[in-house]
Amino acid sequence: MTWHDRDKRTRSRLTLGLSALTALLICLIPWSGTAAAHGSVVDPASRNYGCWLRWGSDFQNPAMEQEDPMCWQAWQDNPNAMWNWNGLYRNGSAGDFEAVVPDGQLCSGGRTEGGRYNSLDAVGPWKTTDVTGNFTLRLYDQASHGADYFLVYVTRQGFDPTTEPLTWDDLQLVTRTGSYGPSQNYSIDVSTSGLSGHHVVYTIWQASHMDQTYFLCSDVNFR
Repeated sequence: MTWHDRDKRTRSRLTLGLSALTALLICLIPWSGTAAAHGSVVDPASRNYGCWLRWGSDFQNPAMEQEDPMCWQAWQDNPNAMWNWNGLYRNGSAGDFEAVVPDGQLCSGGRTEGGRYNSLDAVGPWKTTDVTGNFTLRLYDQASHGADYFLVYVTRQGFDPTTEPLTWDDLQLVTRTGSYGPSQNYSIDVSTSGLSGHHVVYTIWQASHMDQTYFLCSDVNFR
C-alpha cells in the first residue's frame, strides 16, 4: 500500500468518525431542549407532542409527507415546535384567555412571534387518538409546577377540524378542576355525551408557580 493510499484511508476513517459524532450530537439536541422545559398533555397527545412522539427519531423521513401530512408541514415549518413540545405557554394572561389568544390561533396559544408554533393552527387531518365519551386526560409536568386549575374543552358536534380554524365559539367547557400540588403527572377525568368523530380537546393549564398558562390542542376520535 502506498503512502497516498494510507493517507486516503486515514482521512476516510476520520470523516466517518466525525460524521458519526455529528449525528450523535444532533440526536442529543432535542433531549437537551426538552429537559429544560415544562410540560404538555401526553394522552390524548397534544399536536406537537404527538408529532415528536411519532417522528422525533425519524424526522427527516420523507414518508411522513404521505403518512402524517400535518406533522410533515409542522416539521417543515419549524422543528422547534416539536423539540420544544413542552414549552407552549404564555406568561401574564391574568385569566383573560380570549383576549390574549385570538380565534384561529388557539392551538399555538397565540404564540406567533418567530413562527415557532404557527403550524399547530394549521387546518387539516391531524392524527387522532381514539377515546370514548368518558376518558382520562393525562398531563406530564416535567418541572413540577403544580396547577391552580385545568380547563378542558371539547369542540361542539358539527365542527370539522379538518376544514375549519378553531375559534373560542367552537368550544364547550366540559371539565374545570381545582388545584393540584406540584407533581410530574396529573390525571383528569373527562365526561362528555353525544359526541362522535374527529374533535379537538382543548386544555388550559394554569400553572401555580407564576401566572403561566399552557394552551394545548389534542385531536381525538370519539367512538
